[in-house]
Amino acid sequence: MARISLKLPQSEGRIARWLVAFMTLGFVALAAAAVAIGWITVRNARYTADILHTQDVRQAIATLQVEMEQSETARRGYLLTGLPLFSTAYETTAQRLAPALTALRSSTHDNPRQTARLDLIEPRVGQLRSLRTQSIALVDAGRIGEAQRRFAVDASVPLMRSIRYRLRAMAAEEVRLLEIRSDRQQRSNMLFLSVAGLAALLLLVVAILAILVIRRYTADLGASRDRLHLLNETLEDQVVERTADLSRANDEIQRFAYIVSHDLRSPLVNVMGFTAELAEAAAPLAALIDRAEAIAPEIVTPEARIAAREDLPEAIGFIRASTQKMDRLINAILKLSREGRRSITPEPVDPAAVGDAIVASIQHLIDDRGATVTIDRPLPALVTDRLALEQILSNLIENATKYLQPGRPGVIRLAGTRERNRVILSVIDNGRGIAPGDHQRVFDLFRRAGPQDQPGEGIGLAHVRALAYRLGGTIDVVSTLGEGATFRLNLPFDLRLQDPVA
Repeated sequence: MARISLKLPQSEGRIARWLVAFMTLGFVALAAAAVAIGWITVRNARYTADILHTQDVRQAIATLQVEMEQSETARRGYLLTGLPLFSTAYETTAQRLAPALTALRSSTHDNPRQTARLDLIEPRVGQLRSLRTQSIALVDAGRIGEAQRRFAVDASVPLMRSIRYRLRAMAAEEVRLLEIRSDRQQRSNMLFLSVAGLAALLLLVVAILAILVIRRYTADLGASRDRLHLLNETLEDQVVERTADLSRANDEIQRFAYIVSHDLRSPLVNVMGFTAELAEAAAPLAALIDRAEAIAPEIVTPEARIAAREDLPEAIGFIRASTQKMDRLINAILKLSREGRRSITPEPVDPAAVGDAIVASIQHLIDDRGATVTIDRPLPALVTDRLALEQILSNLIENATKYLQPGRPGVIRLAGTRERNRVILSVIDNGRGIAPGDHQRVFDLFRRAGPQDQPGEGIGLAHVRALAYRLGGTIDVVSTLGEGATFRLNLPFDLRLQDPVA
């Protein structure tokens, strides 16, 4: 078959590799820029949150200072005039002092310097509130003159000055923090813009390189497409010719297997016949040894006694067992050869009905081995060769009944699903399972896995795989040692739509 070479000249191939390398570096750089932008965005969000927090603290300081000043103004107005209006204003502002202090405490809990200042403010606020309460009480009792005299000499003014001083210090601290955090945010914004600009530049470079690569190889692909079009004009004839060659080769292999197996049977029959004659001759020889021991035991040597009674029967037994095994292998090869020559006949098949027939035919074996077989319904119907499907499922189900886990009742299930134009039939069991290293080995001819405590020559699963291939499908196994196995048969929904398999 003709081949089409898509290999570039050496210089063009080198240029292509450089272009691919540049594009790869560009995409890596873009990915790094994206990560950097994400990191900067997160950090910028944190700076923004810090700035908002500083503004909140400044607002809390201002609120507390306003409440302190309004409360003091209301008290002095009440002391001077005795009007209830000022008393009401004082009560209102006095009630807002505690929440204002709490809010300021909450917003500055992460700043030890501000917390230390607030620790000095709170007791002074408490002392001032006590003095204010005394003044208000004297005025309420009509003793305005006494209240004014006490106000002139008490510590209200120094306390207010001390509180104002510390609140101004707290406000100055927040202004300092605001400048620092604003500067950080500004630098972060500049870094963000720089990285974004670099990413845009890299994206432009990558785009240019991509356009160059696309333009360069579009021409090559066009030329390759033209050559492929010329090849496709003769492809169908080439496929037909190759299929015919494969069919002839497959037929030749099958005839060779049949002839070889048939020719092997002739010498095997001779060996089996002579082995039977040796077995018949061994009996008189053993009888002669017995008579000699009875009449003249001194003429019978230990070697002759062992040879006649032990070695010869044992050797004959070994020869007979080996010839019987070879006879079974030859029969199996002949069976595979005959199956390979049988024509595949697609027809509508119900796998559930096929499973029912198989279970009914081996029900005695299933009962003797203490197993149960169930069939999921409905199973997806398909068009395939009924006899081949029966042979595959029969082999899989019977194997599942043979290789059970000792001490555990066998449970075997035939299930199926349809996926697009394929049907997957599964034979699931809870038997002894198959080791991972043997999952492919069990499908090889004359290969077996696990303990060899069941009769067989290692042909069944090889036959199953060959039949699955002829049906246009595949078979595999999923299994864990000691936990059972699942054999999955993957077949086309309609064999008539597949290419014929020789």
